[in-house]
Amino acid sequence: MKIDLHTHSRYSDGSETLEELFQQAKVAGITHLGVVDHDTTAHHAEGRQLAAQYNIAFIAGVEISAYDFQRQRKVHMLGYGFQGECSHIQALCGPLLARRHAHSLWQVARIQEAGFALDKEQALAFARESGTLYKQHIMNALTEEAYDAKNYQTLYRSLFKQAGVAAGDIRYVDAFDALRAIHADGGVAVLAHPGQLDSFDIAEELVQEGLDGIELIHPDHTPLHMERVQQLADKYNLMTTGGSDYHGRYGASVQLGQYTIPHLQTPAFVK
Repeated sequence: MKIDLHTHSRYSDGSETLEELFQQAKVAGITHLGVVDHDTTAHHAEGRQLAAQYNIAFIAGVEISAYDFQRQRKVHMLGYGFQGECSHIQALCGPLLARRHAHSLWQVARIQEAGFALDKEQALAFARESGTLYKQHIMNALTEEAYDAKNYQTLYRSLFKQAGVAAGDIRYVDAFDALRAIHADGGVAVLAHPGQLDSFDIAEELVQEGLDGIELIHPDHTPLHMERVQQLADKYNLMTTGGSDYHGRYGASVQLGQYTIPHLQTPAFVK
């Protein structure tokens, strides 16, 4: 088995259609593909169809944009193994997506007011499948540079970070509410890339609320991060997961199949 449990498609902020994602997974020899588009489960139905077409096991997932309100930090919660409608996740994340879309439209207006040649309709066209406008779609309408390119990063920071004309963020959902919604819809709840977001402090609190797993393998995890993750997993008997966090050209230059889960660490929900 070759397992990548952390990928994204155009249903949120990935650059590839879901079918393109499956095509690339097939070329990479991936046998089990987890698609965890942000704050939505709209990709699940098509994912199940493509799984049969490409003979790849599809792990229906989600990545919820949550928050640790005690420490004022972002916390991403992964959910896996869904079978049904995921009504609890939809109820929790629907307003979140609406806030994100409205905020992105505000960002577009601010960028245009600052004199940048930004075509709003083009940005919205890039967001057609997701129905929610992301910063990645705005950047795609501004530049053809790759995410890792110096010019891209300079422009991105000048617009969206610190004193940038479109800086600011939305209110995210509580991490504990995200965990409960995942469980209510029959999913397995996993803390995403704690090394990337410094989510180690809340991890033990989430364990007390029934956290099932923690992400070990991730492009942003250093050996020290992985050691801390493994210590938590061993201490609390948590499953470990991982993957590439692949976003296509909208994210860092990683390849499908580059970050996969060793066979001996296969999570129980992977069939």
